[in-house]
Amino acid sequence: MTQSNRLRDIKSDLQEAMKDRDNDKVATLRMLVSSLNNAEIDKGRELNDDEVVEVLSKEAKQRRESIEAYRDGGREELAEQEEAELELIQQYLPEPFSDEEVEAFVEDVIEETGAETMQDMGRVMGRVMPELKGRYDGSKAREIVEDKLG
Repeated sequence: MTQSNRLRDIKSDLQEAMKDRDNDKVATLRMLVSSLNNAEIDKGRELNDDEVVEVLSKEAKQRRESIEAYRDGGREELAEQEEAELELIQQYLPEPFSDEEVEAFVEDVIEETGAETMQDMGRVMGRVMPELKGRYDGSKAREIVEDKLG
């Protein structure tokens, strides 16, 4: 199995940032490489592109949660640092879906599955989430499904 293109890009960009002495970028990229290496160790093999996206999505989600927590705590400088890291991480993620695209997709899945009530939510979410992975916030997708079924 060959190394994921995204992982190769991250490692290449890390080398470039080291040459440019961009310490903030180096720190963030090293953290990403470390997270990806840990995931490879856990799986016992190289990650495929989807698995790399999954790890990067988790890292992005952590940054969003940290930004919110720092802002709530009045720590604007730390929130800005997390935002810079999030911006860098997002460069390696696929283009996110818009709310409108997800709503249309959810409506299609509801129609395909014949879902009508909240009791059908699991069936709908089971079809929706694999398609949105890494490209849309799962909790927002859940809200859309609840809104359409409720």
